[in-house]
Amino acid sequence: MNTEVVYLDEQALDDHMIRRAAEIIRADGTVVFPTETVYGLGANALSEKAVEAIFAAKGRPSDNPLIVHISHLDMLVYLIGEPLSDKARLLIQRFWPGPLTLIFKKSGKVPSSVTAGLDTVAVRMPDNPAALELIRASGLPIAAPSANISGKPSPTLPEHVVSDLQGRVDMILCSTKSRIGLESTVLDLSGSIPVILRPGGVTYEELAEVLGEVRIDKGLLDAHCTPKSPGMKYTHYAPDADMVIVKGSINSVQEKIQALAASKASEGLSVGVLASDETAGYYKNVNVLSLGSRKNYAVIASNVFEKLREFDIIGVDVIYAEAYDEQGMGLAVMNRMKKAAGFNMIEVQP
Repeated sequence: MNTEVVYLDEQALDDHMIRRAAEIIRADGTVVFPTETVYGLGANALSEKAVEAIFAAKGRPSDNPLIVHISHLDMLVYLIGEPLSDKARLLIQRFWPGPLTLIFKKSGKVPSSVTAGLDTVAVRMPDNPAALELIRASGLPIAAPSANISGKPSPTLPEHVVSDLQGRVDMILCSTKSRIGLESTVLDLSGSIPVILRPGGVTYEELAEVLGEVRIDKGLLDAHCTPKSPGMKYTHYAPDADMVIVKGSINSVQEKIQALAASKASEGLSVGVLASDETAGYYKNVNVLSLGSRKNYAVIASNVFEKLREFDIIGVDVIYAEAYDEQGMGLAVMNRMKKAAGFNMIEVQP
């Protein structure tokens, strides 16, 4: 497939290119586009043929539901099979456009391939000018998972999507680095109590402030529980190297990682360490990448996928990663890191 690669200035969008991309969407083609979370691989959410092209491009299992992206609430009314609840209205008013995906009972207009046969549909309104203009210009809701080969770290830079999907999609709209860098929070509103199925750019604490009672799916906290969201059961975000997370006090984590790295190096293996600004200078004779300061979890979140991909470029054999507190954005950071490591974690005592 011949992929058209276009570079956009989000401060002065090229209307011609947006219209060209919208034509591809209306013709059941595939377009990669930027969002504030990660880059998305989009197609007409109302077309079985277009949705099948998404799965084919990613190599994505068909029992993994897709998120439908909208630009106006009229699209939401078309997609859902229930009146908007008071809770939904509060969340939409507070967090849309933004990194929050809401799950509703679906209408009969949504193809089963989008929802993996479920009776619910996941919808969000992205907070990115290029994404919103593309949806508006196409006049269609756009189904879009992350624009990467299934299982690999999600793309936050244009070079990530070009590397993964050139030759697999019709068009790639390139822009700047994704502002948030982790996928949206997924909140299930189909039951009596809202449940977080995937932590992301909107935190548990922010949701609880608006809604009061909010639950977190047990499958996100316990590797032995099956997540309610079908897609979360798969290994995701994995770098090429084996990855191990080390949890404990900062000093004990540093000492453990350095000892593990020295052991691997003695076997002739190349070692990567995923550290923070506060600890990066401690490690010796290893490839060290920092996610940022532990005082700024938003920066750490924005760098997780980028640094995992950077280790792929370096070509390390094993990655040791420092753990983070699972509060606020830390819950989403650790969710992605645990999935990347296949829940391979060592806990060390002080």
